[in-house]
Amino acid sequence: MTARIYLDHAATSPVLPEAREAMARGLELWANPSSPHADGRAARKALEEARAEVAEALGWRHDVIFTSGASEAIAIVARRARVPGRVLGSTEHDIVPASMGEGATVLPVGGDGIIEAAALEQVLASRPALVAIQQVNNETGVVQPLGELGALVRAGGSLLLADCAQSAGKIGLPDADFIAISAHKFGGPPGVGALLVRDAATLEAEGGQEKGYRRGTQNLPGAMGMAAALSSGAFRKAMSRFTELRRRLEDGAKAGGGTIIAEAAERVANIGSIGLPGAESASLVVQFDLAGFAVSAGSACSSGAMKSSRVLQAMGVDPTLAAGALRVSFGPATNEEDVDAFLAEWRRIAARLTSRAA
Repeated sequence: MTARIYLDHAATSPVLPEAREAMARGLELWANPSSPHADGRAARKALEEARAEVAEALGWRHDVIFTSGASEAIAIVARRARVPGRVLGSTEHDIVPASMGEGATVLPVGGDGIIEAAALEQVLASRPALVAIQQVNNETGVVQPLGELGALVRAGGSLLLADCAQSAGKIGLPDADFIAISAHKFGGPPGVGALLVRDAATLEAEGGQEKGYRRGTQNLPGAMGMAAALSSGAFRKAMSRFTELRRRLEDGAKAGGGTIIAEAAERVANIGSIGLPGAESASLVVQFDLAGFAVSAGSACSSGAMKSSRVLQAMGVDPTLAAGALRVSFGPATNEEDVDAFLAEWRRIAARLTSRAA
């Protein structure tokens, strides 16, 4: 291969040209948006314009709190939501159990990765709680039925925190009390995100910036870049094309001895989780990397350590299959030629594995 092929957009997607241009404009406004002088007021004006642009692009009519990313947004809510209990799904991103604490109740999922509604209803019968559920799983792409689950949360007087890091800018957001997003998942810059808050009274204030909900000087260039990336609609416009690309990917992978994880579940179009029985994820990532492909063994925050997947364990995926699982994820520039090149390498790797096993 003469050029590398990037298929790890669920980890981080390249910054879009629109976001780069917006960030460049933001860098010309170097003053602190909290400063009362003219320079600070100019920066504040640009920050509030970016806030409004984010809200409009996401169809959100309530508060937008800028953060350093979805992880910080989740941590803020986990610590400060005004309800006593803490509940989370067993397939959440690692930041969720880390933030919710050891006393949090963990909900089981079925083999399709979907939260068991009966278990949620039973847990919420005891007391109100903050319930953290991803809209889209970062490893498998499974989409949770947050309309149904959210109704159960509201009926119990509880609050829903939706991790939308993998869905914002791609599909419609759920009806939730809190929503966490990260710009670098949809073509914005890394190091910036937002917490969307339906009712500020449900969250304890702390700090001097962002209406008292966050400490520290705001990242104006980052906020402007995030707003521009969302407004471009680059991922949203590509979702129907991603559906065809994933079908091509999965059909080819199955023909080459692979297995699709959570194949029967509703899944977001830009993420495919495929396993090669008998292989090891760490080895597969290295082999694809040497061949010029960037793919992942799971979420970006854990793939560097190559740990076994909590997500696949919670789903009851056969350990032999889970051990050889890869995540392949698309971005606006991904095309059929990229998928076909990946599949050609997949077949070569699968053939070597079969030859060694013979």
